[in-house]
Amino acid sequence: MRLIQKFNSAYADKPVLTTMVTNAVLGGIADTVAQTLTSIRQRAIRQPGGISKDDFIAIEIHELDKKNPLPQGELIPPSMRLPPPFDFERLTRFMAYGFIMAPIQWKWFGVLARIFPITKASGTAPALKRVAFDQLMFAPCGLACFFTFMTVAEGGGKRAVMRKFQDVYLPALKANYVIWPAVQIINFRLLPIQFQIPFVSTIGIAWTAYLSLANSSEDA
Repeated sequence: MRLIQKFNSAYADKPVLTTMVTNAVLGGIADTVAQTLTSIRQRAIRQPGGISKDDFIAIEIHELDKKNPLPQGELIPPSMRLPPPFDFERLTRFMAYGFIMAPIQWKWFGVLARIFPITKASGTAPALKRVAFDQLMFAPCGLACFFTFMTVAEGGGKRAVMRKFQDVYLPALKANYVIWPAVQIINFRLLPIQFQIPFVSTIGIAWTAYLSLANSSEDA
């Protein structure tokens, strides 16, 4: 409760900066989750005898792998090319992206709130219109910005960006449309505007972890 009060106070004083810091922290948490999952999967696969029956998390990841098999080497590169145990540069890139994108998200949510105001008399229809605009306009652009930013920040050029779009963009956009419309209906219909971006960022920990894995899989 105190945390919410402090957030409300900070948001009332400096809404954009508060949103930027919140987004950066949650983006860092998401990439930490993604790197941890990758590390667990690597350790389980590479240990003698394979996955231990006592390693519950590794078993769960392995079961997901069997249901959705990945080409050999897509997420786990050969041993000579394995990443360090924890990539702090990658963590910094994710936090920077969240920090930079927050003002754009804040402005966009404000535009949606003005165009489609939610009132006691009319709530569901404007919320659905916000979701439609958000998913048809902002989501494709946001994903494009994400993969472009990450590729360029990793040192890639135009060719690397194009390859990322060819291999990763459409699957990520399809996954977006499976997850985010329902989340955004709850977000736009039930939450005050100051909580909308933090809510998206919090739910987005799993989503950003997925994007982190998708982005790193193409680099492997």
